[in-house]
Amino acid sequence: MEAQEAVALNPAGTDTVPKMFWHGVTTRADEVILRQKELGVWQSVTWREFGEIAREVGLGLVALGFEPGETAAILSNTNREWLYADMGVLGAGGVSYGIYPTDAPGQVEYVCTDSRTVYVFVEDDEQLDKVLEVRGRLPLLRRIVVFDMDGLRDFDDPQVISLDALRALGRELHAREPGLWERRLVLRKPGDLAMLIYTSGTTGRPKGAMLSHGNVIAAISLYRGIFGQKGGDERICFLPLCHVAERVVGAYTSLLTGTKLNFVENPETVPENVREIAPTVYGAVPRVWEKFYSFVQIRLKEATRLQQLAYAAAIGIGSRVAARRERGRPVPAWLRIAHRIARFLVLDNIRRMIGAHRARLLITGAAPISPDLLRWYMALGLEVMEVWGQTESGGISTANPVGRAKPGSIGLPLPHTEVKLSPDNELMVKSPSVFMGYLNMPDKTAEALRDGWLHTGDVGRMDEDGYFYITDRMKDIIITAGGKNVTPSEIENQLKFSPYITDAVVIGDRRPFLTALVMIDHENVEKFAQDHAIPFSNYTSLCRRPEIQELIQGEIDKVNKLFARVEQVRKFRLIEQKLTAEDEELTPTMKLKRQLVNEKYRELIEGMYAKEAA
Repeated sequence: MEAQEAVALNPAGTDTVPKMFWHGVTTRADEVILRQKELGVWQSVTWREFGEIAREVGLGLVALGFEPGETAAILSNTNREWLYADMGVLGAGGVSYGIYPTDAPGQVEYVCTDSRTVYVFVEDDEQLDKVLEVRGRLPLLRRIVVFDMDGLRDFDDPQVISLDALRALGRELHAREPGLWERRLVLRKPGDLAMLIYTSGTTGRPKGAMLSHGNVIAAISLYRGIFGQKGGDERICFLPLCHVAERVVGAYTSLLTGTKLNFVENPETVPENVREIAPTVYGAVPRVWEKFYSFVQIRLKEATRLQQLAYAAAIGIGSRVAARRERGRPVPAWLRIAHRIARFLVLDNIRRMIGAHRARLLITGAAPISPDLLRWYMALGLEVMEVWGQTESGGISTANPVGRAKPGSIGLPLPHTEVKLSPDNELMVKSPSVFMGYLNMPDKTAEALRDGWLHTGDVGRMDEDGYFYITDRMKDIIITAGGKNVTPSEIENQLKFSPYITDAVVIGDRRPFLTALVMIDHENVEKFAQDHAIPFSNYTSLCRRPEIQELIQGEIDKVNKLFARVEQVRKFRLIEQKLTAEDEELTPTMKLKRQLVNEKYRELIEGMYAKEAA
């Protein structure tokens, strides 16, 4: 099905990423495009400054022998230097890609070898060490460029150069050949490879998804066309730029539209920075929206009885308004007035608590989200628009229309995009944003791209209004021993709605009943323990406390009431290790990897079924 009105695919004739970027530099020269907090102070970068730095980086590479079509990698956390390197590489006619800063040296070696990388940008001495450890096995690698040299003042290696030194080479070359940069900017064509995005597979090696300049320009043009992001908007940039969501849908769309990009200090300061920035456009993964909800719920437990009653009354009014809008029914005048009062007295304070008081566009994607969580935001007067896409589709293929969102739905196809269901109910996509294929993997490419359609691996359905819904991944559907098909994501989404549960993996394929491995929300569960004088010494002992086991059992019992008996979780176990982005069990967007979790915690899982088997 194709839906949503058409939009232009090549705005202002910017048919490649370098052309798009330089168009912004020349037309918005003195406007601020980037902000980053350093030592407690927000530093601003104008388009002109950004353009000069990118030119210096790109020409610095050219001075070192960088040829059009060659590949450079960026191994760094999300910061403005990431984009300096990215625009420099692309502007010089190269291909760029990101390496997750949590990757181990062996993973760095694999992607650098697979992509034939000739230059690597690294954030600091920690990331440099990873490349140095494997460079002996990277014969194509010429230089390593370091953003932050603070920990390397006495370091001397002929293959390592600082970002400042690279920029100096670029300035010298620009002085000698003033028109070289402009000639480089137009070398690449829409059909040429622009970037690689390595997908974080749960098994086997990562696959390098190839996106052309045309793919990227199409994706960001379609996104802007339906959501109307524009200059004057502000956006927060904090997810990994290695991921298609932050790089293409977030950063590149902002470069197309002139939206100011604000970089957070670090992942732990996201809530604080969001409240400071109060972005007008905010895109995040479900984990973030769940954390904001949990934050509010925990704060409510500390509130006075009067405040709790006021919240209950206000959110009740908001929920009635949201329910009518969801069903497409008019909201009576008295209810609209009551909602305005509820917002003024209570709900707007909650919006400020989570930094959403200026937000006009909120986006969630990259993973399923609980419909009830979306309804809670709707009750606050905030419409969080769920979108759906994959790296292979350029990041976004469907979206809920503003003002007509259906919680639980991934929305309608974007303009110029067709979505249909296969006989097995697999969602298939045809769009100008669909990727070129997987690097060095023709067999995998042939599996994904068939007869012009991208086979996504997601199972779904379509309602009478043409809205699509994801029911699960094809490989994740559970068939119980009794032959019942169960979609675990629906149960997991409800479990994650609890302020005490960060993530969960439901198990039960070929089993007599469902069980779950649960990852607790450390901060909220720890506070619960402190408030109830429950002793513990560390994360593991916290998970093992009987009171915490009872707390999580209570949350599971609430969710079980929403499902048929065969879909209820009979037993659970807590993952007793506090997981971070550096642990292999988590994806870059902080989701548990189902297959890896099933393998790594096999004994824990088998223990839940042992007595039944005996």
